[in-house]
Amino acid sequence: MSFDMMAPLMFGGLVVMLLIGYPVAFSLAAVGLLFSVVGIVHGAIEPALLQALPERVLGIMANSTLLAIPFFTFMGLILERSGMAEDLLDTIGQLFARVRGGVAYAVVFVGALLAATTGVVAASVLAMGLISLPVMMRYGYSNRLSTGVIAASGTLAQIIPPSLVLIVLADQMGASVGDMYEGALFPGLGLAFAYAVWVFIVSMVKPAAAPGCPPEARTLYGRKLVTRVFTSMIPPLVLIFLVLGTIFLGVATPTEGGAMGATGAIIMALARRKLSWTLLKQALESTGLMTSFVMFILVGSTVFSLVFRGVNGDLWVERLLTGVPGGALGFLIVVNAIIFFLAFFLDYFEIAFIMVPLLTPVAQKLGIDIIWFGVLLAVNMQTSFLHPPFGFALFYLRSVAPKSVRTSDIYWGAIPFVVIQVMMVATIIAFPGIVTNNISQAAGAIKGSGADELQRQLGGPPTPPAAGKAATKDEKAAPAPSGDVGSELERALKGQ
Repeated sequence: MSFDMMAPLMFGGLVVMLLIGYPVAFSLAAVGLLFSVVGIVHGAIEPALLQALPERVLGIMANSTLLAIPFFTFMGLILERSGMAEDLLDTIGQLFARVRGGVAYAVVFVGALLAATTGVVAASVLAMGLISLPVMMRYGYSNRLSTGVIAASGTLAQIIPPSLVLIVLADQMGASVGDMYEGALFPGLGLAFAYAVWVFIVSMVKPAAAPGCPPEARTLYGRKLVTRVFTSMIPPLVLIFLVLGTIFLGVATPTEGGAMGATGAIIMALARRKLSWTLLKQALESTGLMTSFVMFILVGSTVFSLVFRGVNGDLWVERLLTGVPGGALGFLIVVNAIIFFLAFFLDYFEIAFIMVPLLTPVAQKLGIDIIWFGVLLAVNMQTSFLHPPFGFALFYLRSVAPKSVRTSDIYWGAIPFVVIQVMMVATIIAFPGIVTNNISQAAGAIKGSGADELQRQLGGPPTPPAAGKAATKDEKAAPAPSGDVGSELERALKGQ
């Protein structure tokens, strides 16, 4: 077997395994181990290469940034089960009751608010589907508009901080989670605004598709409405400040912000008298499942990437993409087209762990800002939740929608919002300042990757960036020693 053919065959083998339907984590690890054996037998790979594998797995375990994933997942599950979504939807629905399409505006607003507090798509879509969809159908809303706005507003949890996908992207790129959060804030809010604009357009062009609430549905007026809005909005806004405010101000790392958010969610559930052992057990079990899912994929992708680089796969991808006509712009167009296509079949975790480590070095070589590139990919990967026929948000909504709502209505309702997301991708490419102008330049801000965060907590100096990963803007541009985050951590902790 030609050495030059191993990288394309390895990538093709992974694609075949995924299309067969084999679990992603095991597909990554199996393909990596299979080609490592083939490479060793043919003399293309040194057996010593696999000795780096235990260090890489230990590096994953030592990466404290990834602790933010269970913290934010637990926070979102507690809030979703504590009834906060119901209160917000009811209150904001009353606030917009007089406006044509008012319930749809309320769904968009609450979707953005839930995204900033829970960061979990399934929780947002299921909650709004159970609460808002029957109300919108009863008021005469179009099934396509109702299902589309609910599914799209739920996916805002993947781009508005504290998004789990932004944590994963930052980890895979070796970038600062705080910077990624700051860069993604305006694009996320811009998407929410664009959804509201689409609702406005529909309500003007087809008034019957987005009517106002009937008078008998308006139960709150005047001071009572103001009081209800105030009492419903204050707790989630305080929680948002505890999480995002402390991160943006540089007071806390994303991991510490997640811990405060989880604690705040428990306190809110206690205050609402909704916390029980059953709820706590369900939230912990779901958090454990999600975290295990992520970690297994991460370990599998580590095996794959180690062997893929051993057969010069990174150089193959680099030659492939740097040869695209149009330079950096051509690279961005091709990459976004590939991500958009993959989103039909893969979810955001799988895309992040498989594609992002291959694309990041090429983006660096072309001089593309890594934070901006990460936010651009995050907005594009968000479409994976809305793509007919495999969008997960569509499946979540189908599971709670009445039988009178046809699956074709859900699919057609999602398409305008997919178009809006693609337009946001084009807008970020045309106006990069939407992302880059929001990143804090404060010297006191807490930045860096998982290794830097652990070193900061231990009182040591920040570690150099791992080979093949981007350095954050506050790290020195000195050449990094060989090895990944885990090996650099071990050297620093041993004083070598």
